[in-house]
Amino acid sequence: MRNLNLSDTIAAIATSPGESGIGIVRISGNEALKIADKIFVSKDGKKPSTFKTYTVHYGWICTSHKDTGSQDHKSNIKNLQPATRNPRQEIIDEVILTVMRSPRSYTREDIAEINCHGGIVALRQVLDLVLDNGCRLAQPGEFTKRAFLNGRIDLSQAEAVLDVVKAKTESALKIGLEQLRGVLSYRLNKMRGVLLDNLAVLEANIDFPEEDTSPADGREIIKRLKQTEEELKIILDGSSHGRIFREGISVVICGRPNVGKSSLLNALLKQERSIVTSVAGTTRDTIEEVIDIEGIPMRIVDTAGILKPRDPIQKKAVERAKRYIRQADLVILLFDGSKKLTGEDESLIRKLKKKIILAVINKIDLKENIEKEKILRAFGRVVSISAKKLINIDVLEKAIADLVYQGKVHIAGSILVSNLRHIQEIKKTQKLIAQALDSLDNKLSAEFIAQDIKDAVGHLDDVLGKRFSEELLDRIFSEFCIGK
Repeated sequence: MRNLNLSDTIAAIATSPGESGIGIVRISGNEALKIADKIFVSKDGKKPSTFKTYTVHYGWICTSHKDTGSQDHKSNIKNLQPATRNPRQEIIDEVILTVMRSPRSYTREDIAEINCHGGIVALRQVLDLVLDNGCRLAQPGEFTKRAFLNGRIDLSQAEAVLDVVKAKTESALKIGLEQLRGVLSYRLNKMRGVLLDNLAVLEANIDFPEEDTSPADGREIIKRLKQTEEELKIILDGSSHGRIFREGISVVICGRPNVGKSSLLNALLKQERSIVTSVAGTTRDTIEEVIDIEGIPMRIVDTAGILKPRDPIQKKAVERAKRYIRQADLVILLFDGSKKLTGEDESLIRKLKKKIILAVINKIDLKENIEKEKILRAFGRVVSISAKKLINIDVLEKAIADLVYQGKVHIAGSILVSNLRHIQEIKKTQKLIAQALDSLDNKLSAEFIAQDIKDAVGHLDDVLGKRFSEELLDRIFSEFCIGK
């Protein structure tokens, strides 16, 4: 986005491509309403530039119409009737136009949003017409970038917009919305204020050494720094779970052939996604889906059965399954409860002991023949289910969630930081505060302590966007879609 003129009026399609009831073309900038005047004919004959903010108007998008006063504009409405339409005019779409005036808009600029019919052809033609009349096509994330640069939101809130858009579960959405609402920003700004107060005391001592800092001032600085360090620790303690909600975890279902892996995937998805037969080796490739288990987005993979391959295709399928298992955050190791453990089962138990494993015995609707005690000794816990009869699937889901949560996560009232950039900057802040406290304990010069605190404030500023580089903004906003 570097070198783009932010005074340009920009436009983009703000809804997903494809057929839908409504599609939106968004226009933002100083000329947004003037450009809307050129292409929008309202039913009541008024121009968009005269509309009040937060108002919605019915009309048509047309290729051209005269701009010689309100009377001519009203006459154009009659010309929109098919029998009498001005031959120079062509109706592109019947639309609803929404006006949001600066500064009370998403970007703090004038915005016109054209609600079109959702077909890609109509949307594309409206967008092309908007661009022909003086707009520039927006770059990815440019609307949100303007919201940040114009001071409506800070940088951490701008990044939270992407978290909201990409949320795959209700919990991920809730975390994104909390950060967009400014919960994290409020806490970090409060800590920043405390650090700046401490810095002011220290710098006064540096500038006026004859007025030594009193012991009471020193104790107060230590108290405040320790409190800030503890608050940062609480935020960082929740960061691993925050990233889980944001990015999800990778779960692989593995086991020897015909233990019911595909049936389990279908049971967890609550729909038939994998082909299930009594023939061993039906799944010849990995099948991946995203599911929501107790608020956690999980990329769950059904792999081919781990066995000695009999042909080149089966060999590739097994190799791919092993690769997924190596990369998985959690492995569901599935056993056939109606049969005794085989050599293949035993081999998987030995090879997977270093992974995070949830051992699951399937087919409990049949007569049990498996040596359950041997699996318990290996993994400490076993969940028994019937994927085909949907028995204990809820128990399995809770067991998966327990392994992730470890009984520590409670979203209500917590701040869960999910953005890796934020986590890294907060870790640096905490380290510098710990360093400043160590310097205070060792009675080092105030200059050292002040510099550590100043650097800590700088890292909080990096999170909040009080200082930033163009390269950082380019990297952040390049992940956004064009219309956001």
